[in-house]
Amino acid sequence: MTQNDPKTLRIAIAQLNPTVGDVAGNLALAREARRDAAREGADLLMLTELFISGYPPEDLVLKPSFLTACLKAVEALAADTADGGPGVLIGFPRQGETGRHNAVALLDAGNIVAIRDKIDLPNYGEFDEKRVFTEGSISGPYNFRGIRIGVPICEEIWNEMGVCETLAESGAEILLVPNGSPYYRGKLDVRYQVALRQVIESGLPLVFANQLGGQDELVFDGASFAFNADKSLAFQLSQFEPAIVVTDWRREEGGWRCQPGPMVRIPEKEEADYHACMLGFRDYVNKNGFKSVVLGLSGGIDSAVCAAIAVDALGEERVRTIMLPYRYTSEDSFKDAADCARALGCRYDIVPIADPVEGFLASLSDMFEGTDEGITEENLQSRTRGTILMAISNKFGSMVVTTGNKSEMSVGYATLYGDMNGGFNPIKDLYKMQVYALAEWRNHNVPAGALGPSGEVIPQNIISKAPSAELRPDQTDQDSLPPYPALDDILECLVELEMGTDDIVARGHDVATVHRIEHLLYLAEYKRRQSAPGVKITKKNFGRDRRYPITNRFRDR
Repeated sequence: MTQNDPKTLRIAIAQLNPTVGDVAGNLALAREARRDAAREGADLLMLTELFISGYPPEDLVLKPSFLTACLKAVEALAADTADGGPGVLIGFPRQGETGRHNAVALLDAGNIVAIRDKIDLPNYGEFDEKRVFTEGSISGPYNFRGIRIGVPICEEIWNEMGVCETLAESGAEILLVPNGSPYYRGKLDVRYQVALRQVIESGLPLVFANQLGGQDELVFDGASFAFNADKSLAFQLSQFEPAIVVTDWRREEGGWRCQPGPMVRIPEKEEADYHACMLGFRDYVNKNGFKSVVLGLSGGIDSAVCAAIAVDALGEERVRTIMLPYRYTSEDSFKDAADCARALGCRYDIVPIADPVEGFLASLSDMFEGTDEGITEENLQSRTRGTILMAISNKFGSMVVTTGNKSEMSVGYATLYGDMNGGFNPIKDLYKMQVYALAEWRNHNVPAGALGPSGEVIPQNIISKAPSAELRPDQTDQDSLPPYPALDDILECLVELEMGTDDIVARGHDVATVHRIEHLLYLAEYKRRQSAPGVKITKKNFGRDRRYPITNRFRDR
């Protein structure tokens, strides 16, 4: 491009994996990306929302020293641009005269050329930016080397505030949108619709650059893209994988147009969910400094899928599985657990729990005398297993992986300080039937970037047998719960869709069953508040998205 009459523009789109709070590390990532962009002859490097701090930084931005560190990093990156190479568009949190802002800075020729503060601060679901940021004010486009670039920030294209339209009326020629948009199934189609609406209303081409990586329960899936002003898709970058891609733009009679770029295939359904679980789990373990993980491998579907995700994310040498049998553990479970560990190639140990369980029962025998054996004794088995796994964690520094699915967590079929023990749960936001679907998919596919083996890694008997906690003779989950297809449908109606019980019954469910499941859902809120974090997969997960009171007497009758 030439400064006086720019007719071409090369924009490098970087979807990278910053770490919240690692200001120095994120600066190093940005510098490396700029070097890559420079080698490809890019004029401008576009990074994502709040890249320097990582997203979402939450209450970290309340610390003045953190904001100072972020500003110094941006100033250092700005100084780099004095070399005449690519300018940089980068997000960072800043302290302004009227408050703290979610900002984007344009860096060029050794300086911070311009700063724009986000106007629309999301305050729903997983977002609570109004808690820590102040709304910015309307501002016009950036002038970058003779080209007027509009920079709406994430949420500002998702609503009807007219930010894009205002930027177009102010002379913007291209819309570059830095995003921190987390994954849920089908989210890319939603982003397409949002972006196309803004393209139609503004008449401008739009680039949607999205963050990558896991941050606590959120997974940012990348999948950056661009639409030209004629609504044609100009490029589609990879999902769940880092990418730095240089795109070529030309000024034509009708305005700027992006030349055809890469069109990467986007995973769908179970494939996408599995990738999200794997990326979220890998980043949680690695970013928090764990060298290895340990989990109880029971011979059931949930622990088998968690073991597969762990091996795919970390490699077999970093995963340790433990069978913790008691008198009710079946021979099938012994064989299935051993076969699963063997197929995955990870370490497998057997630690019987009979002695500690009997020891607890002996200690409590006087107090429990005259009472019937029941749930208390069953939970004691689970809590013994949890204690042993935590002891192994303490001794060897391995993070315990907890393995309960969303169906169980919904109705409280999980034991506090037992099978709920752990640091992270990769399937926390997957209903039981979705867990089965992931197992079937993984047995026929190896995800891109996976470190685990190909072939059947989850024995077919685990998938086909009736699920059971094996806490009493001949126990199955369906003894006290409706069949999982029915249960999952009721729960999705209650949790994701917030439907009334009458409407759920109208779908063909038994009225007493619906009311019972609703009661169990509310009753188990106190357990969910104490559960480990886990990857968000659905549109409404437990935690950030769904915040019901623990003390709650409402029932939909």
